Amino acid sequence: MTAALPEYYFRVRENGAAVFRVDTENRQRRIEMDQIAVLNVRNGEIKPQGDRVLSEEDMRVIREWMDQRRAVLSRRDMDDIHRAVDHMNLTTQWAQSKATPEQLDEITDTLLLAMHDLRSVLVRKKADRLSKGGT
Repeated sequence: MTAALPEYYFRVRENGAAVFRVDTENRQRRIEMDQIAVLNVRNGEIKPQGDRVLSEEDMRVIREWMDQRRAVLSRRDMDDIHRAVDHMNLTTQWAQSKATPEQLDEITDTLLLAMHDLRSVLVRKKADRLSKGGT
């Protein structure tokens, strides 16, 4: 374990985080965490906790964390999409080689609708990109 703790701690929440200032410089030498803000990663909103006024350093650290968090979430989104492609391929193999007629009856319509919806969105988005001169 490292000797020095970070000055801030971010407790991840559904759309952001609760931000705490970490304090170990007290008489009991205990770790105390004082919540200073709540933030929303999606819309960039930073709400100080209570009547607190955030310092420039607080805001700098929070914004830096938000940028890093957005990058992590973006990488996870792309990883999820690549996994979805793998699952589609595995589903194709399953349907071709292992699925029983009863299993296929259970999922065929739902899967076809989901695939049609995805295809429609992908085709429309690609047409939009091509019409704007994109790739």
